[in-house]
Amino acid sequence: MKNIRNFCIIAHIDHGKSTLADRLLEFTNTINKRDMQAQVLDDMDLERERGITIKSHAIQMQYTYRGEKPEFKGTYTLNLIDTPGHVDFSYEVSRSLAACEGALLLVDASQGIQAQTISNMYLALDNDLEIIPVLNKIDLPSANPEEVKFQVVDLLGCKREEIMIASGKTGAGVFEILDAVIERIPAPKGDPAAPLQALIFDSVFNSFRGIIAYFRVFNGTIKKGDLVKFVATDHEYLADEVGVLKLGLEAKNTLSAGEVGYIISGIKQASEVKVGDTITHVSRPTQEIVKGFEDVKPMVFAGIYPVDTDDYEELRESMEKLKLNDASLTWEPESSAALGFGFRCGFLGMLHMEIIQERLEREFNMTVITTVPNVSYHAFDTKLNKMVLRNPSDFPDPSKLDHVEEPFILATIITKSEYIGAIMGLCMEKRGILKNQTYLTTDRVELIFELPLAEIVFDFYDKLKSISRGYASFDYNPLDYRESDLVKLDILLNAEQVDALSALIHRSKAHEFGRKICEKLKELIPRQQFQIAIQAAIGAKIVARENISAMRKDVTAKCYGGDISRKRKLLEKQKEGKKRMRQVGSVEIPQSAFMAVLKLD
Repeated sequence: MKNIRNFCIIAHIDHGKSTLADRLLEFTNTINKRDMQAQVLDDMDLERERGITIKSHAIQMQYTYRGEKPEFKGTYTLNLIDTPGHVDFSYEVSRSLAACEGALLLVDASQGIQAQTISNMYLALDNDLEIIPVLNKIDLPSANPEEVKFQVVDLLGCKREEIMIASGKTGAGVFEILDAVIERIPAPKGDPAAPLQALIFDSVFNSFRGIIAYFRVFNGTIKKGDLVKFVATDHEYLADEVGVLKLGLEAKNTLSAGEVGYIISGIKQASEVKVGDTITHVSRPTQEIVKGFEDVKPMVFAGIYPVDTDDYEELRESMEKLKLNDASLTWEPESSAALGFGFRCGFLGMLHMEIIQERLEREFNMTVITTVPNVSYHAFDTKLNKMVLRNPSDFPDPSKLDHVEEPFILATIITKSEYIGAIMGLCMEKRGILKNQTYLTTDRVELIFELPLAEIVFDFYDKLKSISRGYASFDYNPLDYRESDLVKLDILLNAEQVDALSALIHRSKAHEFGRKICEKLKELIPRQQFQIAIQAAIGAKIVARENISAMRKDVTAKCYGGDISRKRKLLEKQKEGKKRMRQVGSVEIPQSAFMAVLKLD
């Protein structure tokens, strides 16, 4: 065990985590030159295109120590547990960190410390990890390593000489990092003879072998053919194969305390393997499970509907296959008067929702309509019974309602000092409460706000980026539910409610929001032979209205001269026809109208 090191790399998005991982694999000869490609651990095209890691990965490297200290001579097994970079996946990051003893904290030498650098560092400190600060991208002309070192010393309280400098692109400083991992990160502790206690930190779906769970053994030993139990789901399985993670899977007979590996046991359902769960033996179970397990809770809900209602079954199959790859996606069938049959899906955040939508289109050729995303609310009736609302159409009758609570988050925004005014204005407009303001350096400020999650779901991130010219970084953690004055805003077309456009919104914003939606729909809905009234209503009260005028045929063209009563008769006849048409006619709502609500300014 003394020759094993388990570590991960944590960083803000785009600070070069995947590139540094590539260099580590190359310099330890884990991967040969022929198989080498950029972002070798990211297997989805989507990850490569967007430059983000969506799924965490793990890989084992062998490395012979090259440094000065004689007590560390020898060959070491290094387990790199890669973590996703985005704030939506912070629970998975926390489980990956729990499986490690140390972390490389990567900071871009040209951009300095950003919001997620700080939140991931606190996560690492909560798990008592040894942190090695690394300045990456020192080969860039815009790099400013001396100034960024000051920021890192301020943040971590380490010494300047402890900070490593490297470049993931050119490979400078990579051997020094590997030596530092061996010298500074402690070897795993644990007792191979104790009852089995292992933490699942990730799972992947393989179409031939079922679900493969990745785990880290803390105590005990697991052998091929053992009968094991997953504690949280209380299911028992036979370990058909266990082994270690090289670039592919490499089967072994046993894995003992301190090691990282995988288990294949023919599991078909992704929901049976939960990230953060504990594996133990059926015959000799461990008394204590690994702390920190929780079910992943979706934060944002939206309806996903097939464009053509005949594709409903196909969409259901696609969702089931997607769920095998992504256990944090939750969905249940629902129907809408405007869109037919579809699914109400729960996502970890807006990026997660975008990725799922994109994967449905790419991997399954499904074009879908996504309704306005919303968050889950707690409604209490007059007898104080709690209901969880995930869909605005479930909103109860106001006469039976006592109060509604909405989720709040704690947001950390790091920006240049010149943008403080604009960012504060944006957060105040979104009903934010300023909690703290700290100057990290002379021109970098950390702002901490409490914000309602519902306000962030729409366009907050885009606005923040445009206000700050891309300089602000944003990170959030869920806080709690708080009482709020929310109303249900309905959109009516010709006095018929369009349920897919309903929204729960704060009373102070409802009038303005209703007006904007009506104006937007007026632009997007094509004109018909009859007049269309677009209305926004709160209960029975109409708060905004726009009319789309009818396309009129000139029925009086053939009357020139003659008596006015002839023209009047024709116009009256047309008017009757329009009236009847309006009662029978239905309005088609284009897909762009559902999406436009997201881009209301």
